[in-house]
Amino acid sequence: MAKAAQAEVDVLRLHEKDTGSADVQVALLTKRINELTEHLKANAKDHSSRRGLLKLVATRRRLLDYLKRTAADRYQSVLEKLQLRK
Repeated sequence: MAKAAQAEVDVLRLHEKDTGSADVQVALLTKRINELTEHLKANAKDHSSRRGLLKLVATRRRLLDYLKRTAADRYQSVLEKLQLRK
């Protein structure tokens, strides 16, 4: 895992070896979404990357919906720590 992503993941881990919980997955997806957003600002005609970005956003949305259904407190925590709206 990259060092920049590691810092974001450390904040949301449920335990020391947590790499796959919904919280961590949302953090990693958010990092990739932000990187792709910056890429698309410079490369507006890169439609295949835009499609990939939309898929990542949909996946993150599904994970957030799952968290909201199953663990509302963790959902709120993720939104606050990653500064996502809602």
